[in-house]
Amino acid sequence: MKFDLIDMKLFCDVVDAGSITAGAQRAALALAAASTRIRGMEQAIGVELLVRSRTGVKPTAAGLTLVKHARTMLEQAARLREDLDAYTKGVSGEVRILANTNASTEFLPEALSGFLAKHPNVRIDLEERLSDEIVGLIAEGVADIGIVAGTVDVGPLETYPFRSDRFVVVTPKGHPLADQARVDFAQVLGFDFVGLDRSSALQRFLAGKAARLGRGLILRVQLRSFDAVCRLVEAGVGIGIVPHTTAARVAATVGLSVVELNDDWAVRELTICVRNLEALRPFARDLVESLRAG
Repeated sequence: MKFDLIDMKLFCDVVDAGSITAGAQRAALALAAASTRIRGMEQAIGVELLVRSRTGVKPTAAGLTLVKHARTMLEQAARLREDLDAYTKGVSGEVRILANTNASTEFLPEALSGFLAKHPNVRIDLEERLSDEIVGLIAEGVADIGIVAGTVDVGPLETYPFRSDRFVVVTPKGHPLADQARVDFAQVLGFDFVGLDRSSALQRFLAGKAARLGRGLILRVQLRSFDAVCRLVEAGVGIGIVPHTTAARVAATVGLSVVELNDDWAVRELTICVRNLEALRPFARDLVESLRAG
């Protein structure tokens, strides 16, 4: 059984993408070459590694075992390259971060800018996900660092406090909710909403909360940033739900009313999670310490 690092990275990419085509694109390989490599791996082992269907692929039990060991070997190979690079051009490499919407938009831009200024050879791959998705992906070794809501069960992952915030309702001046100090989420579901793009973690989270109440969000328009949501709210298009940090910053120059949410989930204690801090590459450990320091 002879697998090289390209084989192992390709297989991990295919499993993560749920598709040989998409996995080949991530691995920068032609589809025919990727398919041949995976078939060669299966023939070398003597068992199927993927269950193939019209909608994509899923790993078999053997495939899951391969992914687990492949991730460890790829991480070790990456650390070896980075440790050797340190002798010639300073520490370099990439840190993959998975974060929920609140962390991605309100806290990480500033936090990462300071770190990157001090580490010019380090790249950051930041992807937005739901908190519960992040926990599973960090546990699987898909990414180095996760930023999740403090309410999510992180299991055996190591955690460190990051930031605190809360979601609030923003309304245009003169709106029926504008004079309210606090409301329940259920009370706002009858109004038109300005929201984030459907792919955003927060929008999926809010849609799930509404569905549990047997309701739906009445979305008039969906945008890609909290600031854009606030501008459309000011224009009277609808109401929005944004972090308090955003509302306080934008309300200083935009005509908005800010209404607090009574729901427990509105309070957001953000938490850093990693599989094993000591096992991270040196610059990834430095990033965790930088995020913790604020």
